[in-house]
Amino acid sequence: MQRGATGNYIAERVSALDIPEEKSRSEEVSDQVRAHDYFARLVDDNGGPKSEMIAGWIAEELGVTPEDVLAVVLADSNERGDTGVRRLKDGEWAAFVKKTESGKDTELSDFVVDGWLVNSSTRGPEDLTSLLVGGGQVHRVREVRALRGFRRHDPGAAFISADLGQDPRRRPVFPSIELFGEGIFLQFDEFALRAWEQLPDVRARAQVLIDRRDRLDWARSRLDTPEPRLIALHTIAHLLIRRLAFASGYSSAALQERIYASTERSEGMAGILVYTAAGDAQGTLGGLVRLGGPEALIPLLVAALDDADVCSNDPVCIESDRQGAFQLNLSACHGCALVSETSCEFGNRLLDRQLVLGGSEVTGLLAGVLPAIRGGLQSL
Repeated sequence: MQRGATGNYIAERVSALDIPEEKSRSEEVSDQVRAHDYFARLVDDNGGPKSEMIAGWIAEELGVTPEDVLAVVLADSNERGDTGVRRLKDGEWAAFVKKTESGKDTELSDFVVDGWLVNSSTRGPEDLTSLLVGGGQVHRVREVRALRGFRRHDPGAAFISADLGQDPRRRPVFPSIELFGEGIFLQFDEFALRAWEQLPDVRARAQVLIDRRDRLDWARSRLDTPEPRLIALHTIAHLLIRRLAFASGYSSAALQERIYASTERSEGMAGILVYTAAGDAQGTLGGLVRLGGPEALIPLLVAALDDADVCSNDPVCIESDRQGAFQLNLSACHGCALVSETSCEFGNRLLDRQLVLGGSEVTGLLAGVLPAIRGGLQSL
């Protein structure tokens, strides 16, 4: 490799959005369970014969299910189940959902979002609007990015920390920057996604990437589990970024994504944030916000799907299940779904057009949108 090649330096960064402190419904339930008088007895039983009975007592008093109570005990015993990045996203997701339901935002802060909900008057293809709960026009958001360290040449190489302090008694200090920007938030319907994820062909398709990720040591620690919803929402975010590059005034490299996709919480997470951020304290100029309302965003989503329906590398691309670095992409390439690696949370990995648009052997999440429009059955 050339000495100055960008691939010689693989940075590991952590980013967080500056949002009001919010708790998701699952976190509120967890706090209530831990505060219950019987919780210590449940922990002491450690999965013994009395666990289900004690969990039932707690569940009955709190109005939850015994499975929810036992899940709290399991999460407490598994440190990996609640990493720092995951806790950050839980809080961010709860804040976005609250803003989506609140409508016009009149607060003066670094987190300003005008929310909207999909209803009977929302125009768009039914196959698309039925999967959406709502969204938000993110007028202002503050992001903090910290550099944890980097690796050289190979993702499995030795990690070099960016904390240069020599005193092990103090907390680590990493170089960080603050950025201000704007964006578009989309919340998908949890029940519709859960029903789609239970389809055998969908689960089998996602399992291909799950198996490949699990075989790579570095991928298990750096990449989220590629559940069907994560792959589909991640791919939709990429398609939207590529389309926004034509409509928003920003280049695709200036746009970032943040994927909220998980089934590990009882209420789940299913949403995407596409945003841009700059170091200037004034933020950006509104190119994304004006496209964040349903009257503009839904046609943009349809256009993004239309762009991805035919790739310049088809039929090779759509029929492929081994693309990208370490073969961690399925039907996705530079001609249809990939964006700048700096814009992607996962370095252009865990992508698949078939889980979005469908294929000969898999049901796509939005497979019915384009055929209905082209057949004249639905309109924008």
